[in-house]
Amino acid sequence: MSTIVLVVHLLIAIALVGVVLLQRSEGGGLGIGGGGGGGGGGMGGLIGNRATANLLTRATAVLAASFFCTSILLAILAGNTGEPRSIVDELPAAGAPAAPVDTGPSVPTSE
Repeated sequence: MSTIVLVVHLLIAIALVGVVLLQRSEGGGLGIGGGGGGGGGGMGGLIGNRATANLLTRATAVLAASFFCTSILLAILAGNTGEPRSIVDELPAAGAPAAPVDTGPSVPTSE
């Protein structure tokens, strides 16, 4: 179950990155993107600018909501182990050796 959710989560993340990169820049930082005129028209000829912006904005919102939902679901699936565990519970008892002691190869005795 968690493998399927993880694969869906990764696909949503890749799609979200793609949709965000398709959006036109609004800031115009360093003279890149933004403005109307020359250069990078993007998808302006294919669909109207306003329709493209609305479509990409809605797609971003849907993908972001899906990303958050799958993130929460993965966290719930990862934490659903039953009873709480501690590393202290896995330590050996005080009198028992921590690991079996290897004394080396045994030598047969002749009688």
